[in-house]
Amino acid sequence: MELRHLLYFQAVAEELNFRKAADRLFISQPGLSRQIKQLEQELEVQLLDRNRKKVQLTTAGLYLLEEVDFLINHLETVKVQLKEIEAGKLGELRIGFLGSAANHILPSLLAKINVHESGISTSLEELSNGVQVELIQKDKIDLGFVRLESAPEGLEMKSVLRDTFSIVIPEEHPIQSQDFQSIDQFSKESFILFSSDYSQYYYDQIIGICRDAGFFPTIRHKSVHALTIFRLVEQGMGVAIVPSSLKEGYKLKVRFLEIPNIRQYTELSVIWKPDNRNPALSRVLKLI
Repeated sequence: MELRHLLYFQAVAEELNFRKAADRLFISQPGLSRQIKQLEQELEVQLLDRNRKKVQLTTAGLYLLEEVDFLINHLETVKVQLKEIEAGKLGELRIGFLGSAANHILPSLLAKINVHESGISTSLEELSNGVQVELIQKDKIDLGFVRLESAPEGLEMKSVLRDTFSIVIPEEHPIQSQDFQSIDQFSKESFILFSSDYSQYYYDQIIGICRDAGFFPTIRHKSVHALTIFRLVEQGMGVAIVPSSLKEGYKLKVRFLEIPNIRQYTELSVIWKPDNRNPALSRVLKLI
């Protein structure tokens, strides 16, 4: 078995069509079929069910595809790290993050990296919780800043910020901070919430805050981006409930009122895969 066999299998498994996979690989379709047959003979398992109408992965094929994805991603990471080392650097750290991490936590970490690990470069990408978990599991990113109830299987998680919740209202809203006593004062308002795609656990917490106050919110709009939510609040489209720390970094015509006397709080956590072999990760985890 050679690397090309795995690359060929990956293409067929993703396309589920030998002709399309062959075109993608720039080889002939009969040649591709022979390579897949060689791989099956080498492994002594059937990886694909194929007939004239369709190609499907067997249970063994599904398992192999996950492992091949991991291997190929790891090889790509090794190539990147080698280039960084050749350039005299310690490597690159790929970081995923939620927008709320960009206000304080992430800039603070990057500042520490610049001072204590100046040989490490970073690649940053704003991603949802679910996408970060998936990419960390596949070794496509090294570190993630998420809001999750618990660590996904196979990953480690550490809380880096415990936060309260605030309601965001238009600047000209009649309720002032000295008048605000309970979230039920906004029970008749339209709400603009972070989508459950941002974090199902976080979304459920927001609904829980409202239910504890005796009402279910009328949800008019959802978004995964804080700025979009704040813009809609600014335009009088509704009110929003967000982590209090999000009030930093935005200069909009909105006000933040911290919600008193609630049991809910939110935590921003960092997650990583313990067996990730990127040398930059272990050095940065010490700073965290």
